[in-house]
This record gives sequence, C-alpha cells and structure tokens, in this order.
Amino acid sequence: MGPAAEEFRTALRARLQRATEAGEMSLEVRSGDLHREVGDYPGPDHRMPVCCQVMRGEMTKADELVTAPPKGNGASVVIRYRLPRRG
Repeated sequence: MGPAAEEFRTALRARLQRATEAGEMSLEVRSGDLHREVGDYPGPDHRMPVCCQVMRGEMTKADELVTAPPKGNGASVVIRYRLPRRG
C-alpha cells in the first residue's frame, strides 16, 4: 500500500511553511513532485488520487488550480497556494 493521506498533508504543509518562512507570497505545488517526495511514485502502488485530493483539500478561496488533466487527477495537477496561510 502506498502513502496515506496524512503523509501527503504533512509534506505539503512542510513545503508551505518553508516557503512562508522564506518570505514567499505564493507556492506552486505539482502533484507528481509532492508524490515523489513522499514516496512510491512512480510505481504500481502509487496513490496519486489521494495526493490530489489532499492538495485540493488544503485549498482556500485565495488559492488557484493552475493546471489539471482532463480526468481531474494526475501528476500534472498544479495548485498555487497563497502565503501566508490563513486560519
């Protein structure tokens, strides 16, 4: 079994925190890159739908879905998160 949702969430939040600490105003995250960082991608046990779901779940109204494949989930999903995070 591949990574769990919480592993993706932890890695994503760590990226957002590092970007905030660096003074960035936004951060673009590509699902394929996040999944590679967490592990098991590419591979037969990948959890790309879970990765994409976590990324979308972390979005606020200020964030933007930059790109997504026609079916919605895949390694090319890119979300621009506005920094610093609210709430």
